[in-house]
Amino acid sequence: MMSCNTRYMLCMGALLCNLLPSSSALALKDRPVLKYGTAWKKEETAKFVQQAIKAGFRHIDTACQPRHYREDLVGDGWTAAAKELNLKREDLWLQTKFSGLGAHSEDNIPYDKDAPLETRVRQSLALSLQNLQTDYIDSWVMHGPEDNWDDHFEVWRTMEEAVDEGKVRQLGMSNFYRLEDVEWTYNHARIKPKVVQNRFYSDSGHDVEIRTFCEKNDIEYQSFWTLAANRDAYSHPEALELAKKKGLSPEGLFYAFCMALGISPMNGSTDEVHMKEDIALMNRIRSGEKIFEDSNEMGIIGNALGTPNWNTILDEEDEL
Repeated sequence: MMSCNTRYMLCMGALLCNLLPSSSALALKDRPVLKYGTAWKKEETAKFVQQAIKAGFRHIDTACQPRHYREDLVGDGWTAAAKELNLKREDLWLQTKFSGLGAHSEDNIPYDKDAPLETRVRQSLALSLQNLQTDYIDSWVMHGPEDNWDDHFEVWRTMEEAVDEGKVRQLGMSNFYRLEDVEWTYNHARIKPKVVQNRFYSDSGHDVEIRTFCEKNDIEYQSFWTLAANRDAYSHPEALELAKKKGLSPEGLFYAFCMALGISPMNGSTDEVHMKEDIALMNRIRSGEKIFEDSNEMGIIGNALGTPNWNTILDEEDEL
């Protein structure tokens, strides 16, 4: 008789036979979608970005913040992968960020720290375009709030001008954990934010109110620290049993949970096998497969988050 482990490996092997999604599955405008995160990969960034794209990732996230990102090596990685796979620039979705002064090490600031704020924002974008070896950015994100609303909107207005100039396709915001700040920015922006990227964790109540606002206003909610901050939700016995039933790793099950909630998770894997497994999972979801049969299965994960009202999309009686 075939062991459970053998059956699992055969199941994953069948999934991994089709590593690269079809063109329809890779429509860049579709969401939610796994995005490859490039923070903290240092000198190996180009290698991991190339591996991720070869595995099937098409959305790449970085930042013009040398303290945590090697944006220049992201450029090297995606161009190498594109050459190897015969991809065009428009086959990939590149997201980067403007980071304020407080986000940088004093000895490695990617713009003139003494320049006017508007100039700093423009210098950051110019360097991002150079680093990423492209003439446009798909998504440009404000990496965090400024110290006051005047500075906040000076940054945002400058970013809007980049959209007007055709250098940027859309704007977003990151590390905004107060609903009123997200609402204020949205209500006063000429070009509305299309992304909110936040740490997905219990300290912020898993951003229930912010995610609800995003859903109502066609804003993509992107999560980071997705796995590291929520291990208890996918490692308890009932979750492990559900993962086994679905032919997924516990981590893969949690990614599927997030995507069922409309969340686009950052995926920072440095393991090629895990990259391919995660893309295989996304292919299953993109093909229309419902990983969770009903809200009760979702609750096996959601109720372990420690956040009431975690489910911002589904009614309790809805089937998935």
